[in-house]
Amino acid sequence: MASNINPNPFTTRPEIEGTFGVVTSTHWIATAVGMATLERGGNAFDAAVATAFTLQVVEPHLNGPGGDVPVLVYDVRKDKVEVICGQGPAPAGATIAHYQREGLDLVPGTGLLACCVPGTFETWMRLLRDYGTMTLADVLTPAISYAQNGYPLVERANATIKTVEKLFRDHWPTSAALYLLGGKVPAVGTLFVNTAMAATYARILREAQSAGGDRERQIEKARACWSQGFVAEAIDRFCRTQEVMDSSGARHRGVLTADDMARWTPQVEAPVTLDYGRYTVCKGGFWSQGPVMLQQLALLRGFGLDGADPTSAEFIHSVVECVKLAYADRETFYGDPKFVEVPGETLLSEAYNAERRKLVGEMASLEQRPGTITGYGKQLAIRVPPGAQRTTAAGAGEPTVGKVWTHDDVNDPSVIVVEGAKLDAAGAMRGDTVHFDIIDQAGNMVSATPSGGWLQSSPTIPELGFCLGSRAQQFWLDEGHPNALAPGKRPRTSLSPTIALRDGEPYLAWGSPGGDQQDQWIAQFFLRHVHCGMNLQEAIDALAWHSEHFPSSFWPREARPGVLAVEGRLKPDVIKELRRRGHKVEVEPDWSEGRLTAASRDGRRRRAAANPRGMQGYAAGR
Repeated sequence: MASNINPNPFTTRPEIEGTFGVVTSTHWIATAVGMATLERGGNAFDAAVATAFTLQVVEPHLNGPGGDVPVLVYDVRKDKVEVICGQGPAPAGATIAHYQREGLDLVPGTGLLACCVPGTFETWMRLLRDYGTMTLADVLTPAISYAQNGYPLVERANATIKTVEKLFRDHWPTSAALYLLGGKVPAVGTLFVNTAMAATYARILREAQSAGGDRERQIEKARACWSQGFVAEAIDRFCRTQEVMDSSGARHRGVLTADDMARWTPQVEAPVTLDYGRYTVCKGGFWSQGPVMLQQLALLRGFGLDGADPTSAEFIHSVVECVKLAYADRETFYGDPKFVEVPGETLLSEAYNAERRKLVGEMASLEQRPGTITGYGKQLAIRVPPGAQRTTAAGAGEPTVGKVWTHDDVNDPSVIVVEGAKLDAAGAMRGDTVHFDIIDQAGNMVSATPSGGWLQSSPTIPELGFCLGSRAQQFWLDEGHPNALAPGKRPRTSLSPTIALRDGEPYLAWGSPGGDQQDQWIAQFFLRHVHCGMNLQEAIDALAWHSEHFPSSFWPREARPGVLAVEGRLKPDVIKELRRRGHKVEVEPDWSEGRLTAASRDGRRRRAAANPRGMQGYAAGR
């Protein structure tokens, strides 16, 4: 694969470089808060908690307190990478039988039946307590201030609220009360406030400080307020008393209880890893889609990628065909290892992937082709939408900054047309995610992808100022599948932060929002950086693509076999060649694929970069 890369490429901004520390996130305010935390003497873990709470406030259409988060950390004291699993499990009442009695064959993509135990707050408290140095007040005060005093509403938040306006007015009045200011969609740039969320966090802080003692005692008191106190009580009451319209077209009560919240705590575990040349890449376990990125690399070992042109048809075709194979195995074998045995060692082995690699040919595959491992996994029938587009519903799914796919038939009476987008009666708009990476002067590293609990996932709980998440939609209602719904089980989340070592030394932290696309963009970034000589910013700015060949992780779990979405910056002759090879190429806007951020450490040097797509992300450092 000969390279014709421009030796002096244009980048949208500089790669940030310094020796003190770097912070990069999907919103400039959160980046500023994280950097300020480092400047005040906090470490990377303190800065991560402050950044995360701020992101909940300033990107409410992308994440919230009711959501979930996996976190990868490298702590210089321990000299190892660890995973903090902040993916809350299914409630005790979330049985397949219960959902089937409700007449469902899929977990709804929105509403209260889609809720898992909220995982974010407990996870940030564990990170702060066990890895950080600052007090709860130090890391929570910025978020409280922005929620109380206001922050400028970004364009995508305005667009999201506008899209679900009818849903809020007709079915979710508590959300309408918060997000429709004076009965109207708030304009871009509005100084938006959420005084109820500010009051929730302020009360947690007051009660924690009233406990006295050291910072660990106050953090434990805050945890009790959340999982055993007034927050859990409000969530329990809302789920028991409210019948909520969801993507199934019917109203349902939730099954999440205060007891579910009291019983759960985030766990620390070792990452799943793969050696790839000089690099050891670390991901979350098979309760996440993280290993699918590792399997892509295991497959791509057999292709001579050094010096390749990442914009060539040959490069894109090879990567996409490996994506299809890895994701087919994700759909067949992945599930919570606490409940099912996943053949992870085999899935990432050289022998297994050498055989799988032989399936990559000259032409694009239009089939789902999982491997066969005797005694493991189950392949389910996939749903293919009747038209060219995926169907969806309000809050279901997790795209990035590009267009939202909805119903194909504009003559369908259930379809509402809003600003040229065809929406179903629920007001179709899917949620997204946030991401950040932080490295401090000592070399501590954090990569985290908070998500869920976005404003359009379920109705706002009025006394708390936030809603619950919808991650349970990633379960299957099929008892024989590894990712089948079961009480206490983690759904196979699409959230997927990454840390990589180089020559045995912690080197790179990176990730992206984007649901199923996360581990496609994460892999592309890595390949461009490792094989094509691009720095962090160049690798982020480079044109990108994604496959929609496999079943979505989100309701209604449809696949679009052979579909390859590419940015419009891709050369016409490359698009023509990809189509000749059988790919169903869809050309998206020039800057629409992914919202990557990345940070690296190399000796004393600290580097970071952020994505121009969506016009929100920023990196800072010195």
